[in-house]
Amino acid sequence: MIEIKKTPVEKVTFDGFNYLIKRDDLSDSRFSGNKARKLYYFLNLDFKNFKKIISHGSPQSNAMYSISHLAKIKGVGFEYFVDHIASYLEQNPCGNYKYAKENGMKITVGDFPKSIKDDELFIPEGGHFAQAEVGVKILADEIRDMDVDIFLPSGTGTTALYLQKHLKQKVYTCACVGDANYLKKQFFQLEKDEALHPTILSLSKKYHFGKIYCEFFEIWVKLKDETGIEFELLYDPLGWMNIQKHQVHFQKEILYIHQGGLIGNESMLLRYERLNK
Repeated sequence: MIEIKKTPVEKVTFDGFNYLIKRDDLSDSRFSGNKARKLYYFLNLDFKNFKKIISHGSPQSNAMYSISHLAKIKGVGFEYFVDHIASYLEQNPCGNYKYAKENGMKITVGDFPKSIKDDELFIPEGGHFAQAEVGVKILADEIRDMDVDIFLPSGTGTTALYLQKHLKQKVYTCACVGDANYLKKQFFQLEKDEALHPTILSLSKKYHFGKIYCEFFEIWVKLKDETGIEFELLYDPLGWMNIQKHQVHFQKEILYIHQGGLIGNESMLLRYERLNK
């Protein structure tokens, strides 16, 4: 049985307010924090009938990197499908792309196969699947007795959804991929009972996923300076911007779930450097 170690909670002050940070970024260096939770079911699955894992998404995905480790641990192949790979990334491998390839990932540019073979395991993009509930429930158990409001930014919303399903505390999130309507659709695909859905917060300005913004970098730097904790650059800045906007609406102290993804900062920082040249 492979277990996920319980992660610590740290008290910090940011921009004049006190917060609690659930350091799920420290769960397992082989996985981005919430991917260790999402993949927990597969970590403990017997792979005797599988020869390969198949998935798809972005060539700098945290899930891609984490699944490459799952495949390596289980001794099976891993093929990952993408729409395209930027020429700069191909010529200058870095971040999740680089390390996933070092783990033996085969990356294929093109359409995802129309059918999956019996000896292939399909893991949906971003870990958006019902089996993720098993590991996320373990996270919920770790914070069940805390008198807090919970916040975490969402891609597919899987972690936020299953946290709310298994907790009495209020779980808040924001849509980092697409908008609130997109995120709601992701919730309904996994849970039909809307009463079990997290509360979605949003900003008036629309931010496009994967693009870089000066205000993202500025709040990321400020977070690191004031808390001493490095967050990631794709989801966390938008998450903290939502917290700042909606601060007066929270009824209790906020527990922020730090979901990791720091390997992705390697490529994100290079993008910000190129922007400033």
